[in-house]
Amino acid sequence: MPKASIVVPAYNVAETLPETLSSLLAQTAQDFEIVVVDDGSTDATAEIVQRLSDPRIRLISQENRGLAGARNTGIAAARGAYIGLCDGDDLWRPGKLAAHIAHLDARPEVGISYSGSEFIDAASRPLGVFQRPRLRGVDAAHLFRRNPIGNGSAPVLRRAMLDRVAYRPAGETQRDWWFDETFRQSEDIEMWLRLALTTDWEVEGIPGALTLYRVNGGGLSANTGRQLAAWERMVEKLAPLNPAFFAAHAPAARAYQLRYLARRAVSDGDGPRARDLVLRALACSRRPLAEEPAKTLTTCAAAAALTLPGAARLGRIATQRRLSYPKG
Repeated sequence: MPKASIVVPAYNVAETLPETLSSLLAQTAQDFEIVVVDDGSTDATAEIVQRLSDPRIRLISQENRGLAGARNTGIAAARGAYIGLCDGDDLWRPGKLAAHIAHLDARPEVGISYSGSEFIDAASRPLGVFQRPRLRGVDAAHLFRRNPIGNGSAPVLRRAMLDRVAYRPAGETQRDWWFDETFRQSEDIEMWLRLALTTDWEVEGIPGALTLYRVNGGGLSANTGRQLAAWERMVEKLAPLNPAFFAAHAPAARAYQLRYLARRAVSDGDGPRARDLVLRALACSRRPLAEEPAKTLTTCAAAAALTLPGAARLGRIATQRRLSYPKG
């Protein structure tokens, strides 16, 4: 069996998948497999994988189940003791897998090993924007507020940890779930927080921007309402696990989430939406202002500046330099 598996959920990523797979095949670690899950693509995603002759690559095709469902299929098929996740449009630096294997080998109490990320555009050009998360001392409260794992291509998971959080929802008779397939957004933080609240596995990062995370500008603010609704549903689902925890930490976590969504609205030049989200964040909790004053004040200033003539275009330019945002 391979030491590690890399699960690649792939939905209509024919344009980016060849570069993604090239980056994974170039890993300095040698003992691994790649499980590509074609999640009902209507483009040439499956054909691209079928044309590759590398024996380390396996293709699984299924009807569309969403990102969480594609990950679950890949995890179920993976044979490695360690399982990395890499979306079909992101890239890994050559030493990423080896660094995570060394980390997990040395720290048997760690269930999730993650790294920082560098953001790239549609043409794989660096945007000069980085996720530099906290690496140590990550408890459930910090996960809830800040989600240092950052994106779905950053972590490498221990199979033994996954075995602890696997479940079968009502009506599911065929396979286990790790990620909740009823979520189309916030599925990552739901899984990480569920892990932190129900097990003693540790979550820990390693230095370096080892993931290259592709972002797509435009149309971001239109999704902030759905993103917030999914986040609130995640809180509603998990709150019964530890009501006291959520009562204590939900206001600050909600403020951080609203600030994050405000930055997405700034990215898209949507001034009214950005201002509304900033004001709601400050009303929930002043903790982001106390803990991260520069980032919070920059967000407030950027939202306010979008009322000026020509500010939408300037906001997009400034955001690419200073403000992180996820895929649209």
